[in-house]
Amino acid sequence: MTTRTSAQSAEDLHRRLAAIDGRGYKAYQGIAGAYGVGPFTLFIDHVQSDPFAPPSRLRLRIDRRAAGIPDRYLAPGPARVATADFLSRLFAAAARRAAHRAGTGKSGLIYVDAGGQEILPRTSCLITEEFIEARVSVGLPAAGRRCLGREAAAILLQTLPAVGEAALRYDRLDQAALTRHVEVAEDQEALRRALRERGLVAFVADGSVLPRESGVSDRPLRGPRVVPFRSPAGLRVEIPTPHRGRVAGAGIPEGVTLLVGGGYHGKSTLLNALARCVYDHIPGDGREYVVTREDAMKVRAEDGRRVTAVDISPFISNLPFGQDTVRFTTDAASGSTSQAANIIEALELGSRLLLLDEDTSATNFMVRDARMQRLVPKDQEPITPFVDRVRELYQAHGVSVILVTGGNSDYFEVADTVLRMHEYEPELVTDQVRELIREMPSDRIREAPAPMAPVAGRVPVSRSLEAERRGRERVSARGLQEIEWGEQTIDLWGVEQLVDTSQTRAVADLLRYARRRGYFDDRRTLREALEAAFRDVERQGLDVISPFRGHPGDLALPRLLEAGAAVNRLRSLQVR
Repeated sequence: MTTRTSAQSAEDLHRRLAAIDGRGYKAYQGIAGAYGVGPFTLFIDHVQSDPFAPPSRLRLRIDRRAAGIPDRYLAPGPARVATADFLSRLFAAAARRAAHRAGTGKSGLIYVDAGGQEILPRTSCLITEEFIEARVSVGLPAAGRRCLGREAAAILLQTLPAVGEAALRYDRLDQAALTRHVEVAEDQEALRRALRERGLVAFVADGSVLPRESGVSDRPLRGPRVVPFRSPAGLRVEIPTPHRGRVAGAGIPEGVTLLVGGGYHGKSTLLNALARCVYDHIPGDGREYVVTREDAMKVRAEDGRRVTAVDISPFISNLPFGQDTVRFTTDAASGSTSQAANIIEALELGSRLLLLDEDTSATNFMVRDARMQRLVPKDQEPITPFVDRVRELYQAHGVSVILVTGGNSDYFEVADTVLRMHEYEPELVTDQVRELIREMPSDRIREAPAPMAPVAGRVPVSRSLEAERRGRERVSARGLQEIEWGEQTIDLWGVEQLVDTSQTRAVADLLRYARRRGYFDDRRTLREALEAAFRDVERQGLDVISPFRGHPGDLALPRLLEAGAAVNRLRSLQVR
């Protein structure tokens, strides 16, 4: 990598751009290199081939001492992640204000990957012991397909350094906002760390705002309709944090928890908040003091998905025509078989907290009531409903469950905790539910035929993960829910805890990296292969998985659970 000592001068870049003004667009290729621009080093790593092609990749680097950001914000761990996140957002906002879009194609575009409501480890801002670096995409300006060299000089030598001054220099940025950003992230880390110590799977602070602006916006709802969360007395706990002090709220205990209540009263809103709060959130999000254990997996029915050799026999067996459910394979799973597979795969990948909503579950998978049991005998029903496994999952396998149900009381008998939501306010009704059980016992019979064995890991066949198309490796993400993998498309619409397109890109790059490194070696289980790749990321940073060594600026760290879910949806997958 080029260092500042070998960088050329800003005048050199200015002369080159003036010389190519008006020439064909490919003349921009000659400006690649490193240049000293004031306190910054500007690296031009990749120049786009055409004004309509993906923008050029640049890096703007400043020495840590010149940036002046106190060391406490740059220490490895939550502080550094939060600081990098804050600087990316600041740089992106300043670039939007300064950019002047004029010319052909992507001319004048200045973009930094800054994310949404979550604070995620990203490659858009790199902080090391020596420097801070913003990774930027720039559309080099063109008229038709001819270079606008003078306009490019204004962008690269004036606009970008000015944005860097505003976003990377401590004396120029909003220092109180940076402090708040870092402290909120450190408090969330402390809250999440306290969960296991206290036997909790989640915590929701009093005053949290859980409803979102709309179905397509993850920003918090504002206005008179907002009901801040208030913990019920029976679940109220206080957890110390390093900055806010003792935070009071509802601690959801390990075991089986039901969220009940009428429609539109906040059950699914609470569950969705818990699903998203495996990640930290920015100040002002409303959920910045809501945390869920990092191994939580939201599972649902997913009609039509590919399933490969998954042992769904704890839930489904004795299918017609003798179809194997110990190594269940299908190109188009039903609602019940897909939900069974999603649960087993989550456990295989290490999840010990399942989140389910009856609205997105297969009804016949969740329960069979007493009258249906009498009409259709068990020997004619291949499904062992989830209600008959959920206690065993917790007691024998240590897997907790949080379930939204508004129309099924058969789960009352298997619940440890029951929360009733009314107008977005929770009430602990576990004692009332137990009284109801005594007064109105269920007549249904538990249908689990045999104890559920521990979930065994499957070993992917390495050749089944090839990603070639027409003799070349083709791997790329298409939005949040699709990955192009060779000649296939991995459909991730049912993987609800992917929250950022940059995470999807990282999943694609991580799987390609794991394959190239030989971690899919016909010996490691899927979980072991992914753990090897994630260990490399932990040691070397997220840059290590990117094919763009100079500028991998558009990746955000996913979880192993989502990476594994992508492999499990690969239609060519074979396992041992």
